[in-house]
Amino acid sequence: MRRAHRIVVLLVAVLVLGGVALGATLHAADRAAEKDRVQAGGPEVRSGDVVLGTPGRAVFRNMAWGPHRDELTSVPEADPSGPRTASGVRCLRFHSDAGTGVCLQAVHGALRDGYRAVVLDAHLRELRRYALAGIPSRARVAPGGRVVAWTVFVSGDSYAGGSFSTRTSILDLRSGRLDRSLETYRFFLDGKEHRAADLNVWGVTFADDDHFYATVATGGRTHLVRGDRAAGTLRALHTNVECPSLSPDGTRVAYKKRVAGASSDAPWRLYVLDLRTLRETATAERRNIDDQAVWRDGHTLVYSLPGDYGSDLWTVPADGSGRPRTLMEAALAPAFTPVRRG
Repeated sequence: MRRAHRIVVLLVAVLVLGGVALGATLHAADRAAEKDRVQAGGPEVRSGDVVLGTPGRAVFRNMAWGPHRDELTSVPEADPSGPRTASGVRCLRFHSDAGTGVCLQAVHGALRDGYRAVVLDAHLRELRRYALAGIPSRARVAPGGRVVAWTVFVSGDSYAGGSFSTRTSILDLRSGRLDRSLETYRFFLDGKEHRAADLNVWGVTFADDDHFYATVATGGRTHLVRGDRAAGTLRALHTNVECPSLSPDGTRVAYKKRVAGASSDAPWRLYVLDLRTLRETATAERRNIDDQAVWRDGHTLVYSLPGDYGSDLWTVPADGSGRPRTLMEAALAPAFTPVRRG
């Protein structure tokens, strides 16, 4: 073979091999991009910017298997089953209001694992962080975004025995004041101060920066209480109320209620309490609800139920009418920012 011919063959071989390598690279990139978009046959998820408080968008914990599992993720409220935008910020529990978020996270260390509460700004940048004494359970932000609360499950309380114990904290972002345990507040039952070693408080829902509702458990019973931060008080209003959620107009509370005859493994049903009349209304959801529901608007509740990915979000009217409907699969801990019209 002449030298010139050998050079031509060599160049062709180099070009062919280069083309194969380029094709393999592009194919791998396409597969990686596809993996980023579609997670194990679940919802379509892509990396992008998530901004809290964007009108018409919901933010929640993505539960679909894949690279974006547990990340704060956003979808248009008008298309909740549509493509999701994942932020890269992971949370076990989450809530937001007015551009402020509270994210309860797992922390994996070299010697031991733990948990922390992280306060986020509208662009999911960390503002503050606090170590948590137990496993994340509930999180809420007050209207206006200036006060946040969280609840964790803890162990070691002598009175608890085989049952759970909680710690609920409230943080004022303006002053930096942190009430580490609402059990230090004075609890009033039937108009009289009630002192008990087995007091537990959980499930804060805010009326405003200074007032809130929550659950207090003592003596084997649960109570809806109205809390006053300035006075440091909790006043019982109604019994058999757990994980309350205040309506946008402040007149009703959605909550889970233990119902007679239900299994001890699945005792709760979703109810709504009118705070003016204390009249209870059972929703059309008849399954066990172990969640702190949120209000999608003034008429509709959203809550989680077990699903193929661990949790799906369901919705039901708050007035007892209608029937439950799936809102989003593979989702948990939603926060809604409705479009304001006027």
